[in-house]
Amino acid sequence: MKEIEILVQVFADEEDVLHKLSEFEFLGDKRTVDTYYYDPLRPDLQPDANGRLYACCRTRQKDNVNYITYKKDHFDGDTWLYSDEAETTVADMSTLCEVMHALGLRELIKIDNLKRTYRSGDYTIEFETVADLGMFLEVEYCTADDVDTVQIKAQIQSFIDNLGLSVSPELNAGKPELMLRKKKQQQ
Repeated sequence: MKEIEILVQVFADEEDVLHKLSEFEFLGDKRTVDTYYYDPLRPDLQPDANGRLYACCRTRQKDNVNYITYKKDHFDGDTWLYSDEAETTVADMSTLCEVMHALGLRELIKIDNLKRTYRSGDYTIEFETVADLGMFLEVEYCTADDVDTVQIKAQIQSFIDNLGLSVSPELNAGKPELMLRKKKQQQ
């Protein structure tokens, strides 16, 4: 599945964001805990010096359902375009963690996140409050089709701009990378 999205940091008041998003179909609130792993023996499963991940292995706990995901990011130079993502459910998170450690994977970063999810046409909109990081808006378009990624991203950016909220430019980074950068700055 090709996941094309734009992530921006939100500077607007939470109430203003929720009011604006109430115009769209509300799909629900979910607390999500993502744990990202790295492999000390495989450079492709390690962050670079700036904390950027080009591929990752992630576990997720959401609504008492456990997932494992392998995600590979695609870039145009230094600009993130989209991710290929393979994800499946797993019955027992503690067993999954044992398997991850037995394979030599090590915990890299944990993202604890409250996601408020909305739908507008082909877009999934998530207003996220990430512990120790801030508020974000992620607008995502998923497809298995061969589409013009640059054109889709331009359409997503236009959608975000039309919301009229105070947000950053596209971050061109995921929350794990942002959290790794923050932790590096605090050292």
